[in-house]
Amino acid sequence: MHKTLKWCLVFGTALLLAAAMVTGCAGAGKTGDGKVKLSFQIWDTAQRNGMESVARAYMEQNPDVVIDVQVTSWDEYWTKLDAAAESNQLPDIFWMHTNQILKYADYGKLADVTDLYDEEDPDYYTEHFSEISLNNAKGSDGRIYGVPKDKDTVCLVYNREMFDNAGLTYPDGSWTWDDLTAASAAIHDRTGKYGFMAYADEQLGYWNFVYQAGGHILNQDKTKAGFTDPATRKGMEFYINLQKEPWCPDQKYFAETNPGTAFISEQGAMYLEGNWNLMSMMENNKNLEGKWDVAVLPKCPDPLNGDGRATISNGLCYATGAKGKKLEYAKDFLKFTGSEEGQRVQGLSGAAIPAYEGLEHTWVQAFDQFDYKLDVQKCVDMFPYGVQSVNNASRPNWKTQINDALLKIYSGEVSLDEGLAAMQKLVDEAKAP
Repeated sequence: MHKTLKWCLVFGTALLLAAAMVTGCAGAGKTGDGKVKLSFQIWDTAQRNGMESVARAYMEQNPDVVIDVQVTSWDEYWTKLDAAAESNQLPDIFWMHTNQILKYADYGKLADVTDLYDEEDPDYYTEHFSEISLNNAKGSDGRIYGVPKDKDTVCLVYNREMFDNAGLTYPDGSWTWDDLTAASAAIHDRTGKYGFMAYADEQLGYWNFVYQAGGHILNQDKTKAGFTDPATRKGMEFYINLQKEPWCPDQKYFAETNPGTAFISEQGAMYLEGNWNLMSMMENNKNLEGKWDVAVLPKCPDPLNGDGRATISNGLCYATGAKGKKLEYAKDFLKFTGSEEGQRVQGLSGAAIPAYEGLEHTWVQAFDQFDYKLDVQKCVDMFPYGVQSVNNASRPNWKTQINDALLKIYSGEVSLDEGLAAMQKLVDEAKAP
């Protein structure tokens, strides 16, 4: 079936929202004083100030352009973007997530920006962005459809006070899975609080342990799953079995209370968190001031492959529509967002770690505003062993099914091996939407 027709069938019902997207995002073209108006759509309120700072920096150099940053919720963002893509009324600039970029790029909805910097430097992308950052911005054809915005890691967040009350030293770079479980048991025994809270998540959960054990969720060319690989099984078995411990809540608990909420309410001592949430945690949870910190992820003590270290690393990109009416203006702004200046402004705002290599310290520096110093440098220290967030063109059709199959293992409805075999089949047989 032709891709244009398939897009219509999949997203046709979303057209009811297209008018809202056109009005709210497409922009009116020019302002009353003749300036060009560009709409800039994002989904994270916590990054509004950062994105407005980037926009202001660009507008200072381009006074004939006005950029309007608009924020909506995650779910609403994608519903409206789907509708806008179908009607060719995408915002002038918008964020693109790795979960969605293959769909949008492969259906021809995103502008190809592979040659954006060619006049300046044909090797600009490879000189200033990591392989992971560039892969996060590519379509299935290997072309670049967004300017890398940021990069991230998953860290271990822990409650210092609970460690003190249990008489334990804090997590450090020498920690292994064994230290994680031993500390969790001690904290539970001595304080009555949960130790490590292992919930059934991908990026903020079992994916990290699979790769630490030397396994993989997708093979190198992303055509097959790795759930039946012995190393993958090792990581999955360890992570899933944590729920059997008295110091770890089960998945029924997490269905009502996510680990972040439990941590903030001081019901648990440790969980995995993305560095992108640390700034808002510092700003919005004064009750924890001085009580918590971050550490690198514990490593697998006996991996079947590799050295036992891994953290899932993801990243967004700035994109624009392939058929935008103000495409050249939008591309010029995208070019600025990928410049050293544009990336530095983002980093210093605390919005996210710049994708631009060598500017990681700007994000760390943004935390200097707080009297209590969180050791966020640990998030940056893990980039050398970062693993690209898992994705392929068929993931939209297997993501939910994999999560459902995983919960069947947790509940005991199927054995670990039966569940992993089912997960392997789901991915291997999935087709791109």
